[in-house]
Amino acid sequence: MKRIILNEMSYYGAGSRSVLADEIKKRGLKKVFIVTDKDLIKFGVVEKVTAVLDAENIAYSFFSNVKQNPTVAQVKAGVQDFSTSGADAIVAIGGGSPIDTAKAIGIISNNPEFADVVSLEGVADTKNKCVPIIALPTTAGTAAEVTINYVITDEENVKKMVCVDPNAIPILSIVDAELMLTLPPSVTAATGMDALTHAIEGYITKGAWEMSDMFELKAIEMITKHLPVAVRNPSDIVARDGMAVAQYVAGMGFSNVGLGLVHGMAHPLGAYYDIPHGVANALLLPIVMEFNTESSIGKYAEIAKAMGVDVTNLSAEEAAVKAVKAVKDLAVEVGIPEKLRLLNVKEEDLEKISKSAFEDVCTPGNPREVTIKDILELYKKAF
Repeated sequence: MKRIILNEMSYYGAGSRSVLADEIKKRGLKKVFIVTDKDLIKFGVVEKVTAVLDAENIAYSFFSNVKQNPTVAQVKAGVQDFSTSGADAIVAIGGGSPIDTAKAIGIISNNPEFADVVSLEGVADTKNKCVPIIALPTTAGTAAEVTINYVITDEENVKKMVCVDPNAIPILSIVDAELMLTLPPSVTAATGMDALTHAIEGYITKGAWEMSDMFELKAIEMITKHLPVAVRNPSDIVARDGMAVAQYVAGMGFSNVGLGLVHGMAHPLGAYYDIPHGVANALLLPIVMEFNTESSIGKYAEIAKAMGVDVTNLSAEEAAVKAVKAVKDLAVEVGIPEKLRLLNVKEEDLEKISKSAFEDVCTPGNPREVTIKDILELYKKAF
């Protein structure tokens, strides 16, 4: 049996945030709790959203204590602030970190038995839907606005907790590329390669099927076309909008079928070294693709074609090599570091993080069975 879970409504396109106030009023909501980060306030991105609320006299309060790789402590602080805010909905503005934080706050607020946060890891048996969340992504990468997943860092145990819960999905997503125009090229590249990782892993994961394949192949095609342009020319609204839609489409697939070893290996790098998730994914993706070639060879030719590679008259093995090369070339083109040692990863930690990667909730979705020894060798290759 298969299932597809998506948020109930989404808007797309430059300027689409204009519908926010009407949608809030339509749902009978009175005050919103804005979850975001300080940089988005500083650079005027949040103001583009609050201007819509101000024009319609919709009350709001802020929780901006969100950092890259949000933590259990931050979530607990957010739950406390929400409880005293008088708000009846959450507006999440940002990349995966603010949106994931909003999901955790929203779930715990309506399911207080999970107030420790750590009990949300994996597939939590929450009984109630979260506080209504409206998500406005400011990066084209995580697709957190359409997924049932969220990731919170457990600092005490030095691990990233992947939480999977249909009750946490936003009720409304507004994918407005104008909110992404101030994103610097390095972040554009990292988040875009995160989206490509979602699409490729979602396409080859054990749970993939015809409907998810449809989403992921289109996402791969769109990311290959639009990401280099968005990195070279951050003000190109066509490329920005193309990436905004592409990462959402990728999310529609992987949220419902899972991911694999790239994410399993990337999560410990974020937990131990606070490496941006998209950078870790992008660096590891071609290395893990090579490892998975034999188990996914039938799909690699389709990945190559979606990335614009001519595979006419090539054998399956030759097409697979072309697919991996296309991913490597794209990562280099957009400026992703090629080795873990460039990110201050310590070689003596590799055995420890290999165990964490093996235990990660994403790793079992990998199309090829993997051991801790395999993971260690892949980290060493990436180092």
